[in-house]
Amino acid sequence: MSALDPVIEIAGRRIGSGYPYVIAEMSANHAHDLSRACAIVRAAKDAGADAIKLQTYTPDTMTIDSPAAPFVIQGTPWHGRRLYELYGDAHTPWEWHEPLRREAEKVGLHFFSTPFDTTAVDFLERLGVPAYKIASFELVDIPLLRRVGRTGKPVILSTGMGTLDEIAEGVSVLRSGGCDALALLKCTSAYPAAPDEMHLATIADMRSRFGVPVGVSDHTMDIAVPVSAVACGACIVEKHLTISRSEPGPDSAFSLEPDEFKAMVDAVRAAARALGSVHYGPTAREEGSLVFRRSLFVVRDVARGEAFTADNVRCIRPGFGLHSRHLEEVIGCRAACDIPAGSPLGWAHVDRSVAHAG
Repeated sequence: MSALDPVIEIAGRRIGSGYPYVIAEMSANHAHDLSRACAIVRAAKDAGADAIKLQTYTPDTMTIDSPAAPFVIQGTPWHGRRLYELYGDAHTPWEWHEPLRREAEKVGLHFFSTPFDTTAVDFLERLGVPAYKIASFELVDIPLLRRVGRTGKPVILSTGMGTLDEIAEGVSVLRSGGCDALALLKCTSAYPAAPDEMHLATIADMRSRFGVPVGVSDHTMDIAVPVSAVACGACIVEKHLTISRSEPGPDSAFSLEPDEFKAMVDAVRAAARALGSVHYGPTAREEGSLVFRRSLFVVRDVARGEAFTADNVRCIRPGFGLHSRHLEEVIGCRAACDIPAGSPLGWAHVDRSVAHAG
């Protein structure tokens, strides 16, 4: 791995520049229906995702059941709801993880999750997940980061709301705990997020500062943001997936439907291919176009011994004659033979020993 092109590996898949790793986030879009959750897994595969990701918590591992003011949500799409109530609605039953893992493996998707406390890490370790995602809100949960780091597995750390110092501390804690394979996600923790708050220019700076692959966790409703992120160097794209936004749920308002998700995947793959590598000169497909460049042609009949002038030699398309750089060199020389109009001019036509005196 180099600082210029850092990579990590999840379940045999190298993640770095060139081919974005796309994560479909299920979150609460299962609506507490296991068959619907399985349908989201299949939809993720059909849409071209590389991985399906869950969130592993219960209301009791997230907060306490209290009606007190600090536990009532303000200023978000869940305004007025108690935290405990929201997490009860949104959590994925832990007993679903194994059947969902099997479903993911059956269709060929990587399966992992976001743990929200150490008991969730212990549970996911028993399940054998190949990697961990840390949510933006847990960036500052140092005990959780230490526990995840000790697994030695790849970690994708989201950085929404994080200051540079907070991100640096999180990276340091994970690395010191034993995490050698780390990626960061540029994220804006607003639901939905506005494109002008994404600050995707940060992606290149994060990669330079921390020497790790960087991606985007996107909560906007426009696929332009993940495409732009890939153009900025993102090699991971995480996006919420739902079967239908018409069915209400805690996360449905900022989730993509399957056809939208597929359009996003196709677009980010195309953006990554378009980035390519540093290259000068014609590509293989451009070789056939070289003939349409300009070159020197005789445009009027020229007799042997006649001088070449601006009237009988021009730089025109196609590109079968001498290079345009030789025009001034040719003008004033005499023809070595008769040359009919429309002939590409070559050195065999030019008697350079005698210049035109007039």
